[in-house]
Amino acid sequence: MTQISPLLESHLAGEATTHCFCWIIRRRDAVAFGFTDHDRTLSVASVACEPQTGLSGSEATTSLGLSVDSAEVEGALSSLRIADADIERGAFDLAVVETWLVNWSTPDQCTLLRSSRIGAITRSGGRFVAELKSSAADLDKISGRRVTRRCDAQLGDRRCGYGAAKQAGVVIQILSDREIVVSGLQPPTGQWFDNGALTWMNGTSNVALSSGQYGGGIRLGLRDAQFPDPKVGDRFELLPGCDKSFAQCKAKFGNSVNFRGFPHLPGNDAAYNYADGKGNFDGGPLVP
Repeated sequence: MTQISPLLESHLAGEATTHCFCWIIRRRDAVAFGFTDHDRTLSVASVACEPQTGLSGSEATTSLGLSVDSAEVEGALSSLRIADADIERGAFDLAVVETWLVNWSTPDQCTLLRSSRIGAITRSGGRFVAELKSSAADLDKISGRRVTRRCDAQLGDRRCGYGAAKQAGVVIQILSDREIVVSGLQPPTGQWFDNGALTWMNGTSNVALSSGQYGGGIRLGLRDAQFPDPKVGDRFELLPGCDKSFAQCKAKFGNSVNFRGFPHLPGNDAAYNYADGKGNFDGGPLVP
């Protein structure tokens, strides 16, 4: 329940009000940004909330129970305070967004309406839209391990145990915003790097959906258009593609002894089925 000070409550009950909304974005690196839909700068919670930023908020939904409340904030990437490069490198991921109701004639009269965290951020036409989620979203997070047929380890980490997974490469040609030609990679097979995780030296990441020989190098098809655009000479590290299946872990990597899934777990069909003389119920492994 939102607590409103008596002075602000009295002001809102009057015939004429002078209120506006302010948004304070607090990033995980302790950097704070303040915005308002008013026409002058307001100081709220010791943060200067600046006008004319192109930031606006959608209607917020609030519900009883444990469901996740949601809202959105939208802004122009031309704002000097929110840079496209910062969004791309994840500086605003999981940032806290506070929504304040403020009496702009007396900014000390303010109340915090909601506090949310930024979820997905999408960009279109020089603007960004940030999805806001309430703290109830934490209840949807997976805690601990899940019993599934596929592996829950990351290729090359301590639990996986597969060594020498990463290979370093350098861009030698740009074909398009999603296709590059690289050198330095030595794949044992032609599709070794398909769906592999690619990490640039500046910390940004991508996925190599496809790979194949191209002239004197290897052509990589990227999942997303990279920002900033890759240039000839840019360096990266690339992991082989892994679909988390027991069959690929055994055949491609020879690492079945470290597989971190449960491939022989019977599924729902086996659980609800019955012995009719046609199925295989010898107790043997489901996956060879």
